[in-house]
Amino acid sequence: MLFAGSDRDGVAEGKITVAYRRWAEPRVVEGRIYRTNAGRIEIDSIRQVNPDLIADTDPELAQADRQNAKDVRRRLRGDESQPTFLIRFHLVEGPDPREQLAAQSTLTPADLDDVKTRLAQFDQSHHGPWTTETLRLIQSKPATRAADLAASVGRETAPFKLDVRKLKNLGLTHSLEVGYELSPRGQAYLATLDD
Repeated sequence: MLFAGSDRDGVAEGKITVAYRRWAEPRVVEGRIYRTNAGRIEIDSIRQVNPDLIADTDPELAQADRQNAKDVRRRLRGDESQPTFLIRFHLVEGPDPREQLAAQSTLTPADLDDVKTRLAQFDQSHHGPWTTETLRLIQSKPATRAADLAASVGRETAPFKLDVRKLKNLGLTHSLEVGYELSPRGQAYLATLDD
């Protein structure tokens, strides 16, 4: 989920704990934690609502930082034929475990086995093994646009970016303003391949 303008600040400060979204189907799951542009949030509940029945007296309006029901309806994006969802969430405090993982500059034998197992699973994709090639590409060309990296290995940008996100979830890469770089954990992993 992304939050725009003052909503982003309100979520980051823990003041906004409700959002209305128009989606073809739910994009979040109750109980899961999601990384957003306002920090990590945990979904407390999600339910479909009729936007025409939202009332100015609903307590959720204040929790969503909306002035009235008309304000909610005005800000809904997307196809009006799609359902509207009311999402309750709370800000998750503390460091992101993915960032803590990425900061590790040494790998235990168990860590190394886990990384190798996960990467081997990723490599069983329709376009064949890609993980080591992608890590080495990012190592050799940090801060390079994803589109340029993808083109250099004959891949489309969107699936390439999804694959790099998988590496990031293992703590092996960092996203930069433009492109990527290897994390300390990613550097440690590649060093084991060169030994």
